[in-house]
Amino acid sequence: MDSADIAAETPDSPTSLGESGADRAFRSEIRQWLGDHLAGEWGALKGLGGPGRDHEAIEERLAWNRHLAEHGWTCVGWPTEHGGRGLSLWQQVIFHEEYARADAPHGVNHLGETLLGPTLIAFGTPAQQERFLPKILAVEELWAQGYSEPNAGSDLANVQTKARLVDGGPNGAEWIIDGQKVWTSNAHFSQWVFVIARTEVGSQRHQGLSFLLVPIDQDGVDVRPIEQLTGGSEFNEVFFTGARTSADLVVGEPGQGWGVAMGLLGFERGVSTLAQTVTYARELQHVVDTARRTGAIDDPVLRDRLAALKVELEVIRAQGLRGLSLLTGGEDSSAGGGAGSIFKLVWANWHRRLGEVAMQVLATDGLTTRSAEGYDLDDLQRLFLFSRADTIYGGSDEIQKNILAERVLGLPREPKGA
Repeated sequence: MDSADIAAETPDSPTSLGESGADRAFRSEIRQWLGDHLAGEWGALKGLGGPGRDHEAIEERLAWNRHLAEHGWTCVGWPTEHGGRGLSLWQQVIFHEEYARADAPHGVNHLGETLLGPTLIAFGTPAQQERFLPKILAVEELWAQGYSEPNAGSDLANVQTKARLVDGGPNGAEWIIDGQKVWTSNAHFSQWVFVIARTEVGSQRHQGLSFLLVPIDQDGVDVRPIEQLTGGSEFNEVFFTGARTSADLVVGEPGQGWGVAMGLLGFERGVSTLAQTVTYARELQHVVDTARRTGAIDDPVLRDRLAALKVELEVIRAQGLRGLSLLTGGEDSSAGGGAGSIFKLVWANWHRRLGEVAMQVLATDGLTTRSAEGYDLDDLQRLFLFSRADTIYGGSDEIQKNILAERVLGLPREPKGA
């Protein structure tokens, strides 16, 4: 395979896997709408806010997300009775692929739209749905995810943050929350955080946990951004010291939050994650173009690695589509033969390899920043640094492999403390 073959960029390659006429018409509709609206002031936002760049133009991207909401392009997979478009699975794939293909700015409402919203639809009370879903749909309230802790990252069942229910306060019965969360995405600009907390004294592991909805703007919540190697601060430490939330803002039954938490993770690797392959193809093309410019493309070993990355990406997309067809939103990671875990393993490791190849292409130029006056990374340096985390966040490789081994294949559990 020569460099011209490698350069055949996936976003412009045929997308049809048996699309119906209605699906093709829908693809044309969303492509036309994005082409018309991503112009002028909105056009200046193209490409902003991607991985490692979440700090960029937050207010402007928020305004764009609200523009999408005004035209009915948020929460497109939600049922119509909850304000969504009720799109089929394949139409959701089409929407997210076309959004990525248009290089539209990355959203600021992801955790509410794709994680909490579907979780409330599946597990929440009518009152919770009425209170929160319209605000998510209109991008009027943003959400952060309060799962990981210093000693409970990949081992989420080791959560130590505690909450106790008290009666007779000034606002009626409330949960009082104490503890610490870490790697909390978007907490620095969100109004709410969904929190896994231990609500039964003496409980261990998966037992006695509750899924709470907690307002961030209160004296008992302290948000501290964590600066990353990429220069952004997507993640935060969040400290709860007597933080309060209403007694009725527990999703599911108190003490049964583990099932809700796992159901939420079942929504995490959905159609929006699959659409990442379009962005990955654009990144691969950038690496190929850089290799041409530097002459690195003449190295047969490097050229072979680039060709392999292209072929692998096509396979990953096909595997992701197949996996989605085996899953129902809200199922845990073992569903569909572990399809979600398999997809996470393959795309995360592919993306990390792409970052490594990007550094090989840059050679010594990858060791220095563009400006002598500050820490100014180029796109490929940022790709390399951020992609190192791909095999950790959202469930580490080790956890995905344990899920497949123990819960799908039925192999003996890994010894604790070994």
